[in-house]
Amino acid sequence: MKKNLYMLYVLILVVSCKEATDKNTAIATSGQTDRAGKQVIQVAEFKGQQVTGVTVTDQGRIFVNFPRWRKGVDNSVVEITSDNHKSYPDATWNSWEVDQPVEDNKFVGVQSVVAFENSLYVLDTRNPLFKNVVDAPRIFVFDLTTNQLIRTYILDKNSYYPNSYINDLRIDKKNNKIYFTDSGRAGILILDIASGIFRRVLDDHESTKAEQDHLTFDGKKWENTVHSDGIALDTTHDRLYFHALTGYSLYSISTKMLEVEDKRQMEKNVKLEAKTAAPDGMVFDKMGNLYFADLENNKIMYRKEDGSIHTLAEGDKIKWADTFSIYNNYLYFTNSRINEVTGDISNMVFTLNKIELFH
Repeated sequence: MKKNLYMLYVLILVVSCKEATDKNTAIATSGQTDRAGKQVIQVAEFKGQQVTGVTVTDQGRIFVNFPRWRKGVDNSVVEITSDNHKSYPDATWNSWEVDQPVEDNKFVGVQSVVAFENSLYVLDTRNPLFKNVVDAPRIFVFDLTTNQLIRTYILDKNSYYPNSYINDLRIDKKNNKIYFTDSGRAGILILDIASGIFRRVLDDHESTKAEQDHLTFDGKKWENTVHSDGIALDTTHDRLYFHALTGYSLYSISTKMLEVEDKRQMEKNVKLEAKTAAPDGMVFDKMGNLYFADLENNKIMYRKEDGSIHTLAEGDKIKWADTFSIYNNYLYFTNSRINEVTGDISNMVFTLNKIELFH
C-alpha cells in the first residue's frame, strides 16, 4: 500500500513539474516574442508611397527609394533627415512621370540605392510598371559631399534582355567590380568599374532561376515568379551570395571564379550554401552574419558563419522586410508589404525601421 502511495506521489510530482515547465516555456517564448517585437523601432513612414530600398552611409545619412511600379510615385530617391524627407539629389531628378519621354538625367524606375564610401549608387531599372525596359538600365553615381552626379554606367545590349529587372548591387573594392542580380531574367551581371564594361554570367542557371511561381502568406498564394534577387558580398572570404525571391536555396560563388571565361567551370563552382526561408534583400555584417527575411512568416533571420540560422525578430511590425543596411550596430530595413498590395495603395503606410543587433 505504501509503495502504491509512493508511486502515486511520484506521478503527481512529475505531472506538476511538467505543467510548471510547460508554463515556464510558454512564458519564455512569449517573452522572446515580445522582446523581439520591441526591438523594431520605426524611423520613418510613407503613406501611399511603396518604399523598397534603404542604405545608410558611414556618416549616418539615410537614403530610401521608391520603384515606379505604378503611377503617382512622388519621388524615386529620398534622403531621410530628422525633420524632413527631401528629394535626392533634387526635385528635377525625381520629376519623371510614366508615359513621358525618358531623359538622361531623370530617374525612371529606381529599384535600389547603395552607399559605398563617399558615393551613392542609384540603380535605375528603366523598367517602369514591369512593362519591359524603355531604355538601357543604368547606375547613377553621386558624390555625397557635393551631391553631384560623377558617373553613369549604362548596360550594353548584350548584358540585359527586354524583360530584365536589374534588382540590387554589391560593390567589390578588392576586385574593382560591381555585381548585380537580374530578377526579371535570371542571371548575375558584373561591372568592371574602371572600364565600364558589363558581363553577364550564370544566365538562366539553376542557381539564379526561381524555384516556383508563388509564395504563401496565411494560406493564400502570392503568385509571381521572381528570379535572382537578394545579393550579398562576404568580403572576408571573397564570396558572392545570391538567392531567388521565389525559392528556398541560398547559393554562393567565389569572386575569383567570377573572373573565369569558361562558363562550365564557373557553373561547377557555384555552391548551394543552405536551404532557407524565401527572402528579398540580404546583407552581411562585419562579424560574418548574413541577414535576410523570412517573407512568408514576418521574420528577420540571420545565418552565422558556422551555417546555423537564427531568428533576429518576428511579428506584425515586419511586413515583407525588403532591403537591409547596417549602421552603428543597427539593422535598418524597409517594410514594402508587397504581398498585401492588390490595388490602390493611397491609404497604405509603408515604413523604414531599425533593430539593434546583438553584438
